[in-house]
Amino acid sequence: MNKINEKIQKRKRRHKKIRAKISGVKNRPRISFFKSNKHIYIQLIDDEAGKTIFGISSDKIKGKTMTEKARDMGKLVAKMALDKKINSVVFDRGGFLYSGKIKAFADSARDGGLKF
Repeated sequence: MNKINEKIQKRKRRHKKIRAKISGVKNRPRISFFKSNKHIYIQLIDDEAGKTIFGISSDKIKGKTMTEKARDMGKLVAKMALDKKINSVVFDRGGFLYSGKIKAFADSARDGGLKF
C-alpha cells in the first residue's frame, strides 16, 4: 500500500469511529466538515430525519488562504444556524485531525454563537 492510500485509509478509520459515537437530532444537528485539496464543504445534518438542513462550500469565498476561508465559513455557518433557531450542534470533523483549518473553523463558529 502506498503512502497516499494509507493516509486515506487512516482518515476513513478515524471517521468511522467518530460517526459511531455521534449523531445529529433536530434541535442539535451535526456539522459535517470535509476538506478536499481545493475546497472545504460544510453541512448541517439532521440524522434522525435523514435531511441536510443547509450546506456551504468555500468556492464562493474569493481571494484568501484556506485557513482564512475556513474562519469566514465558521462565522457564516454560525449566522445561518442562528437564523434557523439552532444554537447547539455536534461537530463531525470527518476523520481529519483537529488542527489548522478545522480548528480555525470550529473556533470561529464558537465565536459566532454556536455551542459544541
